[in-house]
Amino acid sequence: MEHFIVSARKYRPQTFKDVVGQQAITNTLLNAIENNHLAQALLFTGPRGVGKTSCARILAKTINQEGHENPDEDFAFNIFELDAASNNSVDDIRSLIDQVRIPPQVGTYKVYIIDEVHMLSQAAFNAFLKTLEEPPKHAIFILATTEKHKIIPTILSRCQIFDFKRITVTDAKKHLMQVAEQEGIIADEDALQIIAQKADGAMRDALSIFDRVVSFSGKNLTRQAVTENLNVLDYETYFKTTDLILENNIPQLLLEFNEILAQGFDGHHFIAGLASHFRDLLVCKNQATINLLEVGEQTKTKYLEQSQKSPHSFLIKGIELANDCDLKYKTSRNQRLLVELCLMQLASVLTKDGEKKNDQPYIIPPNYFKEKGIQPVKISPELKEKAEEKVANEKSEEATSKETSEAPAIPNTADNKPEDLSSQSDNSGQTATITSTATENRLTIQQRARKTSGLSLSSIKKKKEHEEKKVDTIVDPKNLPSDEFTESQMQEFWEEYGKKQDKKGERIIGSMFAMNIPTLVDGKIYLELPNQSMKVDMESALPGLFQFLYKKLNNYSIALDIKVNEEASKKYAFTPQDKYEKLREKNPLIDKLRADFDLDI
Repeated sequence: MEHFIVSARKYRPQTFKDVVGQQAITNTLLNAIENNHLAQALLFTGPRGVGKTSCARILAKTINQEGHENPDEDFAFNIFELDAASNNSVDDIRSLIDQVRIPPQVGTYKVYIIDEVHMLSQAAFNAFLKTLEEPPKHAIFILATTEKHKIIPTILSRCQIFDFKRITVTDAKKHLMQVAEQEGIIADEDALQIIAQKADGAMRDALSIFDRVVSFSGKNLTRQAVTENLNVLDYETYFKTTDLILENNIPQLLLEFNEILAQGFDGHHFIAGLASHFRDLLVCKNQATINLLEVGEQTKTKYLEQSQKSPHSFLIKGIELANDCDLKYKTSRNQRLLVELCLMQLASVLTKDGEKKNDQPYIIPPNYFKEKGIQPVKISPELKEKAEEKVANEKSEEATSKETSEAPAIPNTADNKPEDLSSQSDNSGQTATITSTATENRLTIQQRARKTSGLSLSSIKKKKEHEEKKVDTIVDPKNLPSDEFTESQMQEFWEEYGKKQDKKGERIIGSMFAMNIPTLVDGKIYLELPNQSMKVDMESALPGLFQFLYKKLNNYSIALDIKVNEEASKKYAFTPQDKYEKLREKNPLIDKLRADFDLDI
């Protein structure tokens, strides 16, 4: 059996042109070599599988090729690779430093590639500092790491740093197409697209997945074979789910989700993919953002067709609901119900006719207008507020017009032009002048009456009558009533006012009136309170109390004298012991009851 070489090794880049997706870095390194501007300490950092070690090997080979005719020479004796994960001690670094002193036998430079350099210990880093800063002329150090933040700053400051980026889905797909062509494999574009997305920016992972899928499907690589082998949800699943949501077909939608779970897919993966699908549909809505859609041409056509059927507001709401379900999934106790509820909410966003619910509120149902043959009008909140304000103004004007129904009206004819009326006087000698302007020619008689109501004779007359009645109701302070009343009457109304305050919500004032009953001595009311704070509260309630007692007792000469007596506080039972003492004063047999039943207070 022939030895199989995995694609990640077989198609490893041999020149800078073969490196995928890192054009900025490869161009920088080539220019540095050509212009003799290459630093003696380089740091390659970035995610896994993006070409850090490959670029280091290509760089080591390129700088030693000058002056040599054989392009296939790999200069293996000049390249030293050290895995810092297993050689991370001070002794390993000292051994490396000893080797650096020896010049190369072939070629110009010795290149030391230290992979996973962040695994070096603190002591090893410190031992490496001096050599890294001032290495021999023939030595170049290339450090590679996926976690730059773990490297100490003193090492970073001595290196020229190159940040490798994730390989885009498009670049990965193009490289996979080249590999498939060289291997004689017929591959669908959508199948390679799924592999590139599954790799998540790592070319090595993409090639490994490619090998696995080829082993499964053979020389014909289809999208169905890729989705089945990788256990990923196909685009068709999300297209079908979205169609069911747009149709408001909740039963079939739940059956579709049950079938997805039966195939072994996770509900969390499904709902996260649905949110991404809505995002892709939203991207297709605008021609400027359609380039953000990383799918094949056939799939892009399907996205464009479905995006036309999906309202913009629905996609925004759909992303919000799906993302909220994604966030709650891990903490939910019933995860299936959570996803099903999200699907039902999504299907309820739109009605069957594609209009958003409650998006066009009508004051009167549209059916009424259809029956009358009238086109319904959508009322915005601002317009509705203005309409309500107009109705309120009309009501107030109608009320005013009733008062001014006796106001004189001025007829408006073509032959009779409006003239200024002479002043007219009534018994009080007051005058009212009504001036008509050119704009009043268009007013109706009722509108004219409203406009001149403030200066009409009837309004002036009514105003005068109102003022006369107001004068008649004024009471002489010297003749205020002061009927006699008994103590029981006063105490009855006192308690009634306290209950009234309690019903209003003033429970503290109400309880204070119920607990403290005043006495009447020689027509003067006396009240004794246990502390100063209660006196302050009582004084704040006096204005309302006096108004109440004035009317109830028909006596406007009532006076209240409030005194503070701290001994009076003993009559209040605040603690359980105080309450027990009160009960014992009323019935001494309570001591026997307590002793017989061995009760505690």
